[in-house]
Amino acid sequence: MGGWVKIAAIDDIPRLGARVLRREEAEIGIFRLEDDRIFAINNACPHKGGPLSQGIVYGDKVACPLHSWKISLVDGKAEEPDMGETACFNTKVEDGYVYLEL
Repeated sequence: MGGWVKIAAIDDIPRLGARVLRREEAEIGIFRLEDDRIFAINNACPHKGGPLSQGIVYGDKVACPLHSWKISLVDGKAEEPDMGETACFNTKVEDGYVYLEL
């Protein structure tokens, strides 16, 4: 059963930063871009499982802190020449709060 879950106030997530939502099945990285867009992806890099929430956010990508793989926050895909992808989750912002669809 899914639905929208209130995660945090948007101002609790720094611009070009991330927060982590820990769930039994996985950790989800919630990322805020410089223009206040919010994205959510599986917090594990498809390469070696590095914690993407600890990486450097630039544009609409995050660089994995372990081996600098560049992962798109839009579709979860690794930037070429690397191959692989991680799961993405729908987000929305309403009244200053971030919601995640689970």
